[in-house]
Amino acid sequence: MADKDDRLRCRLYLITPPGVYGETLSPFADALASALEGGDVACVQLRLKDVDDDVILDVADRLRPICHNHDVALIMNDRADLAAKADCDGVHVGQTDTPYDEARELLGDEAIIGVTCHVSTHLAMEAGEAGADYIAFGAFFDSTTKQRKHVAEPDLLTQWQETMLVPCVAIGGITVENCRPIIEAGADFIAVAAGVWAHPDGPRAAVKAFNDIFDEAAATRES
Repeated sequence: MADKDDRLRCRLYLITPPGVYGETLSPFADALASALEGGDVACVQLRLKDVDDDVILDVADRLRPICHNHDVALIMNDRADLAAKADCDGVHVGQTDTPYDEARELLGDEAIIGVTCHVSTHLAMEAGEAGADYIAFGAFFDSTTKQRKHVAEPDLLTQWQETMLVPCVAIGGITVENCRPIIEAGADFIAVAAGVWAHPDGPRAAVKAFNDIFDEAAATRES
């Protein structure tokens, strides 16, 4: 992930859509490669639920070289143990997943480890003080990927940026159309799933559109 010198420019954090295994894996791998050609992407989070570990490992093996060929990190969702087995670049853990300390022990000092903190600056400060590479706030909007249990407001990002150095990721229903207030509020990264994969002009166009907005916002802050 980026350091604070890159704060003026937000970056894209992609999350895989549901069901990218079996017959859908090859088409998605092509879509991912196309998306990564569209512009800067910080990382791709592999998020697969309710499937066997072997399936997740197979998908990771297929996606990892695509990510690395574009200098993009591959992050495993929830499972630090599978992140280690799949030679991922890191893991994203929720509040009920592998604790940060255990994840760090499994993956080592060089791994990227992010922590879901919902709308709690207290949880975020605990994660940051423990050594998390980034914290995630959300959800900012309704999402087709995950039921919205916590409602985050943009000023949460501004408050975090005014007090803490740990990078923050904004997540939840973010699209090209609604992302500007989130970027302006201070998100270092925006996590996007359907906003890229279901974009009417395709994933590559979506990534380009997000990056165009990031550039505009960075230029405005610098002026």
